[in-house]
Amino acid sequence: MKLLVVSSYLDTWNSVRPEAEMLIELTKLGAHVELVTQPSIEYGKRFKEAGIKIHPCHPTKKFEPETIRKIRDILKNGQFDAVYSFNNKAITNVNFAALGLPVKVLTYRGQTGNISRWDPSCYLTHLNPRVNRVICVSKATRDDLQKHVWGNKRKVCTVYKGHNLDWYQEKPVQLNEFGIPDGVFVVGSVANVRPRKGLPVLLKATHMLPAESNIHLLLVGKGMDSQEIQGLIKASPMADRIHITGFRRDSPAIIAACNASVLASTKREGLPKTVIESMAYAVAPIVSDTGGSAELIEDGVSGIRVTPGSAEDIAEGIQRLYQNPRLCADMGQKARERIRSHFHVEQSARELYRVLSDTISGAF
Repeated sequence: MKLLVVSSYLDTWNSVRPEAEMLIELTKLGAHVELVTQPSIEYGKRFKEAGIKIHPCHPTKKFEPETIRKIRDILKNGQFDAVYSFNNKAITNVNFAALGLPVKVLTYRGQTGNISRWDPSCYLTHLNPRVNRVICVSKATRDDLQKHVWGNKRKVCTVYKGHNLDWYQEKPVQLNEFGIPDGVFVVGSVANVRPRKGLPVLLKATHMLPAESNIHLLLVGKGMDSQEIQGLIKASPMADRIHITGFRRDSPAIIAACNASVLASTKREGLPKTVIESMAYAVAPIVSDTGGSAELIEDGVSGIRVTPGSAEDIAEGIQRLYQNPRLCADMGQKARERIRSHFHVEQSARELYRVLSDTISGAF
């Protein structure tokens, strides 16, 4: 099996690691993998050590004739069985590059929503007739996309991005640097300020927590200095117990120091890495039932599922963990175990290998 992957790896080491390590595991299963990506990437040395050849090229636009020609030449000269693209710019250019070639075309879909069979632009990417298979990051993403594809719905499938608990060995940070005293109950939330991340919902939930509690909220991410968020913090009855870090590269180590985590998204989640990081560090997660978030946990066992947009549910979940420290700790440990048993990178690689084999042979 010869596979060409077209993807961007300019993000930080930790951000690209699940996808990158899945490809490396794929080579251990016998696949020959080559990459079309940027020339200067943090993961370049690791890829090369694994025997993965890198073609230094990646589109900067959705239609880039020179890049299309380069990818087409690589596909023809390398006689690849399949080409797998991970972002919209890559997908569009690959769809053109693969026209008329005997190669199977696969695309990656990482979130729910924002796609429609009535939107012409979607036929440049996942809905393009040249696409043989769409691999979704979660079952919720798969189910959402299947509503829009024509013909065989089975062309849309799910392969989770796997992780490895060995990746999560950072020492928890000292929360005192954010003004959080020792011995309090800390709820962390890692999310940049975007409408769908639900931060206003989370801040509304602070109005429903016991006034006499020692619950503190720690917000990690970009945009916390916005007028809206600052106004909501000031209006909270626990404003003096809400702390902001801004953007941090060590966000996993920050969450590792918390008692619980919350992702209050209202829509369009794929398989949130911030929730996975919380679980990997045995921090009990509270997640809204949108996209693939709820697939990560077993409700009431390895996490708490809440209704999207419900501040009441979030407040109830926080209080439940705050009032029962043993439950909180046990749920965190079970969350960590669930990552090991259900979302391991080796499992993901085996499933991806199966999907590739079925796609190449036409067996699906």
